[in-house]
Amino acid sequence: MSSIAGQNAEGSARSAHPPANAETLDKLLVAAIREAVVEFDAVAGIAYLLEADGKWLRAAVVGGTPPAVFNMPERMPLNGQRASALACRTGRTAVIGEPGVRPDDVGPVRAPYAVVAVPLADADHRYGALAVSRIPWRDGVLGKEQRKRLRQMGANLTRELAALVASGSSVLPGRQPLIFPVFKPRGPLTEPAARWGLPEVPGSAGLSWTYQVLKLADELNSVVTPNEVVEAARSRMMFTLGAQTLIVTAVADGRLWVVGHSGPASKVVRQLHGSSAVRNRATPVADVLRGSDPYFFPQRTDLLRAYPDAQDDGNQAWAHLPMRASGHPVGVCSLGWAEHRLFGAEAQAVMMTMADSLGQALERALLSEGEHALAESLQRRLLPRVLSDLPQVVTTARYLPAPSGGSGGDWYDVVALPSGGIGLVIGDVEGHSIESCLVMGQMRSAVLAYVSEGHRPEAVLTRASNMLSHLESELLATCCVVYLDSVDGTAEVALAGHPAPLIRGPDGGIETLDTLIGVPLGVPSPVPYQPFEATLSAGTVLFLYTDGLSKTHGPDVVTDAGRMLASASQKADPCLEDLADRLTSMVPSPPERRDDVALLFAYCAGTGPQHRANRMEIQRHDLRGVKDARKFVRDCLRSWRLEAVADDMELMASEIVTNALTHADSYVELRLRLHPDRVRLEVRDTDVTPPLPSSLSACEEENARAEHGRGLIIVDALGEWGISPSGRGKVVWCEIAVPR
Repeated sequence: MSSIAGQNAEGSARSAHPPANAETLDKLLVAAIREAVVEFDAVAGIAYLLEADGKWLRAAVVGGTPPAVFNMPERMPLNGQRASALACRTGRTAVIGEPGVRPDDVGPVRAPYAVVAVPLADADHRYGALAVSRIPWRDGVLGKEQRKRLRQMGANLTRELAALVASGSSVLPGRQPLIFPVFKPRGPLTEPAARWGLPEVPGSAGLSWTYQVLKLADELNSVVTPNEVVEAARSRMMFTLGAQTLIVTAVADGRLWVVGHSGPASKVVRQLHGSSAVRNRATPVADVLRGSDPYFFPQRTDLLRAYPDAQDDGNQAWAHLPMRASGHPVGVCSLGWAEHRLFGAEAQAVMMTMADSLGQALERALLSEGEHALAESLQRRLLPRVLSDLPQVVTTARYLPAPSGGSGGDWYDVVALPSGGIGLVIGDVEGHSIESCLVMGQMRSAVLAYVSEGHRPEAVLTRASNMLSHLESELLATCCVVYLDSVDGTAEVALAGHPAPLIRGPDGGIETLDTLIGVPLGVPSPVPYQPFEATLSAGTVLFLYTDGLSKTHGPDVVTDAGRMLASASQKADPCLEDLADRLTSMVPSPPERRDDVALLFAYCAGTGPQHRANRMEIQRHDLRGVKDARKFVRDCLRSWRLEAVADDMELMASEIVTNALTHADSYVELRLRLHPDRVRLEVRDTDVTPPLPSSLSACEEENARAEHGRGLIIVDALGEWGISPSGRGKVVWCEIAVPR
């Protein structure tokens, strides 16, 4: 038996511009498929023809009802194990049976339909195969006489194909199959939800299935986070299929991690989250992930037969579907039903198709999330770990990364000046790329060095601009440098293309420190940078920011920043962390905000007896530092003659510092501040994960990762406390009222 590989030229011609015999070939195949689908009550029929090289079978014509016609493989290797490949290669009828509902019933080829294929071949040529896809548990398997009849159909079609070849025509598949419907009056096999098509209208149920598949694919095109993938699965799979439970599990580093879940499944979630994905027969999810075959359990007895230790969460039926992308497993989508469930072929096919779409979207989302986390981590590592301050000047900062996931170029610094006082620096390198982040790191180091050497603000900008020019980067940068004298309240400001700082006076009024805004760094200019000097009163808040603060740019960003500062300011003697939190909450959210944002605050408390501050630092993992922290708090409060609150504040400090040293894996900085009406303790570390007392934990997974326990419950009982995200970590603060 020989192939028809010699018709390369004709096949190529048909692929690009179908000749006259292409219509004749299509009519022959369409007639044969329609006859087979109707006679054998199949859901789909398909004719495969050998490609010119004789090594691959490609679908030429597909007919039937959705969704079956969309689940037929379009191309397969001749030496493969699919029914059509076996029939064409061996010259015999090939059958792939109905898939089982338990793992023990899984056959050599997993498919929601049974496929019967016969060869299209004679003594001289091998053309391909004719196959029908059926639902044998509903319609019964093809008996001996029916298979003989299908083989006769194949023989008749083979003779017609041979006549075409004898007339000089080619019998090669086109680049895409011809699809046509064959609707038969049949209702849906199972009702996944109310109003699932009209049983009396042929094709209505299949179109309803296909509608949901296409809608899910459309929603997944726009998702960017794993949570959005889970939400799409919840709306288009869980609700559509009438399930009460959804669990989306991803695999990473040989373990299973629950990305999201909905419905009653807490026991199953606890069993899955963090479990091994490689241990033999650990859970059905792990087995599905390793084997890439779906597992369907119509009733709980089926599940317990295969997995006696399976958790009971009130679900009687389960479907575990592998989510794949680019041929490799990404995770598993699990659906649970409150009642027994018969999984029809259409339901299986639709769920498997949906799971594959979820897998591709989840892989993209996880990759984007990983890149975003890496870029954000790199950016935060380049920000200052500790902000310098003086007893008379309180500082804090906030940083919001770019929502696009790219590396931003914003930075800030607070530097103790050699001559006394404090230098405030904020800057912005244009762009959202690794280059922006690298240039930002170089600029921050340079400006920090120039400020530490004692150069004046305008000289710092001049030197930084020259350095950026010598870096041979096409990126520009803006920068603001402020020198603040805490004794007399003098502020010196110089700007390089950056928005001017804002001040909130003791009376609540908002003003701009107007000065001549020079050109951005890296732009040659004959005009030198000009400084501006102002005197700040005690109780003034100085606010520096980058233009990502507002969704507008140019002069409008100053107006928006002033409005936001006025709205966030509520007290005559504001708590700077609270003020920073309130203003940060006003920053536009994505997609309105496309840039990263840096915010820097300085509160000029003055030199009065009611504005005092002390600080200390504990090295990473130094648990003996808890004792030093207690002594630091007691000594400070004794010097301020506040022994009445020393015991409570010492206990609160001990609990918060212990949590930070145990969970944050970083240095810990303590700052104790005395305000007119309260004593405030701030504990800073570089971990962004918020501490949560066990009674406030939102879910099992979050509770397992969070800092928790009786420590924060004690803190909550003794005074006010809260959490503020800082530029490179977080601040956990607590306050006790000062006795009158």
